[in-house]
Parts: sequence; C-alpha cells; structure tokens
Amino acid sequence: MAKQPRAWQRMLSGRRLDLLDPTPVDIEIEDIAHGLAFVARWNGQTRGDFAYSVAEHSLLVEDIFGRIVPGAPIKWRLAALLHDAPEYVIGDMISPVKASVGPGYGELDARLTAAIHIRFGLPAAIPATVKRQIKKADRVSAWMEAIRIAGFSESEATKFFGRPDAALIDGFDIHLRPPVEVRNAFTARHEALLKQMG
Repeated sequence: MAKQPRAWQRMLSGRRLDLLDPTPVDIEIEDIAHGLAFVARWNGQTRGDFAYSVAEHSLLVEDIFGRIVPGAPIKWRLAALLHDAPEYVIGDMISPVKASVGPGYGELDARLTAAIHIRFGLPAAIPATVKRQIKKADRVSAWMEAIRIAGFSESEATKFFGRPDAALIDGFDIHLRPPVEVRNAFTARHEALLKQMG
C-alpha cells in the first residue's frame, strides 16, 4: 500500500497546518506575517536591496482599498490586509504560472482563505462586491509595483493592470524594507484592525 504524502507543514509557532484540510485553530497571525515577509512578489525580479514582499504588498493594498471604499467596515479592511494570506504557505505565483498549474491552485487557495477568515472573525467567503473592490486595490498596487520596481513601462503596466485614477495612488510609495520590519508592520496593522473591530 502506497504511503500518503505529507500534506502538513510545521509552523514556527509550533502549529501543524494541514494544507489540504486547514483548520482555523492551526492559523496564527505571527506565522502569516513571518511567511509573507519572506515571500517575494514578482518572483523576486524587482529593483532594490530587499525583495518586495507579499506582506508589504498587502499593507499597500489595504491602504488603497481604504481610498476606494472610505466608509468600508473595518472587517473588510482586515479582509483586504489578508487577501494574499494563503501565500504564507503556498508562495506567490505570477499569474501565468497559476494559469498553467490549473484549478488545483485555486482550490487550495480557497480552502486556506476560508480557514484564515474564520480564524480572524471574518466570513469564510466575503461578499462578491467586497471581493471586487479588494481586487481593484490589488490591481492598482500591481500597476504601481510594475512601473516603480518591476521594470515595466507605464503603457505595458496599463495594458495588464489598467491605469489607476491618480487619486488612488497619490502619496503612496513602494517600500522595500528588511523582512523583520515588514513582519512587525503587518502584525501591528492586523492587531490595530482587530481592536477596531472590537
């Protein structure tokens, strides 16, 4: 009889996260923040002395979401911060790779997202309208990242991500920080949002 492959990962918190059947009880924000601070966006193909991490991207997306929907309930700001949280264990794949991997990646991402949401008091699946607003913030962030640190021309970035309204990006910058700083900033923002949710 063939031995089943291991489907869990030991986290630094000591939790044992089953990737195929994740449960909210095995999810800790410290593990998410640590993992995302070390996962590079754009496959690491960015300018600067540090990788542009998924944690840094998530902080920017949450800020942009706040501009798109200024009166949004705090729980949706939290959902925006956590929009890429599953990548703390499955990594960040650029869109062409996700497409070639097929539906299995999406299913894994959806299971992890649901467990993460439940762990932090969000519905397993967020409303479609909110999901679209977060996706818009994600695309605005991607456009900024593409032209500022990933080597895209403005026309090329606009072709793939759409040109954002100037008001959505005014005053925002792309930060490249050591992983420990990004990890701490992500954890602090998560804690602040949870406190506001009450």
